[in-house]
Amino acid sequence: MSHAPTPLFEKHILVCTNERAEDSPKGSCARCGGHEIRIKLAELLKQHGLKGRMRASKTGCLDACELGAVVVIYPQDLWYVGVTPDDVEEIFQTSILGNGIVERLAANDESWQKLKALRNRERQS
Repeated sequence: MSHAPTPLFEKHILVCTNERAEDSPKGSCARCGGHEIRIKLAELLKQHGLKGRMRASKTGCLDACELGAVVVIYPQDLWYVGVTPDDVEEIFQTSILGNGIVERLAANDESWQKLKALRNRERQS
């Protein structure tokens, strides 16, 4: 019987820092504050003694930049969209120190439908 591997981190926070051209219709999480969001999360982890137990990593495209900035927290598979640097403290308190969800930022079926509509519009232009 095989067991699921033990994760390296209790929580892994992925922050899209993908950069695109200014005129890209997809947008750019980097221009939406992705780098600043990741740095703030890493600083909070360090301040709370969580470095080594939890990690905030920058990533390339998570394929939702139109809704950026995008933050994903594992193992909850919790996707946040439209995140700004001002949202970091609330996300940290609610979803990283706790296991709650910041509902106003959490991606849901409506978010994914909006993404699909934006991409359909882009293809048609």
